[in-house]
Amino acid sequence: MKAIIGLGNPDGKYTTTYHNVGFNVVDLFAKQNNLKFKTKKCRGLIARGEDYILVKPQTYMNSSGDCVAEIKKYFKLSLDDILIVLDDIDMPKGRVRFRLSGSAGTHNGLRDIVSKVGETPRLRIGIDRDKNMNLADYVLSHIDENSKQILSSSYATACELIQKFIDGELCQDLTI
Repeated sequence: MKAIIGLGNPDGKYTTTYHNVGFNVVDLFAKQNNLKFKTKKCRGLIARGEDYILVKPQTYMNSSGDCVAEIKKYFKLSLDDILIVLDDIDMPKGRVRFRLSGSAGTHNGLRDIVSKVGETPRLRIGIDRDKNMNLADYVLSHIDENSKQILSSSYATACELIQKFIDGELCQDLTI
């Protein structure tokens, strides 16, 4: 069993923000695989595949570790079986990076996960950074049309990598 955990904020007003890129990716993967987020368990919304679950934590970004810890315990997962999908302001918009482990960087949601469960594989989607905006304001700002097109392509790439992770074919760091 694998858990693919997309990070984001559950309140509807955040749906189209940069910080919900993780939710957007797992939503697309669910759609591609005809899955629905039907179950609420371990402080997250869950869609169940044959040998994996997709999770959207409902704890808000900065407390994502609470949901991940509960998912890990409930489903008896090892850290290697958990993939965190998240936005990254320190990467160019649209870049996709898979890492088996590493630091949380500037991402508070990932920092909370690492502090509560440890390092897990992660799939980062670059959202770049507007140097003229406060960081919190930027990640909570709505994605503009041009950026939607760029990110749409990276979501498709991320979904391909998620499938490879589920199939056990993704076992080394990779940047696309």
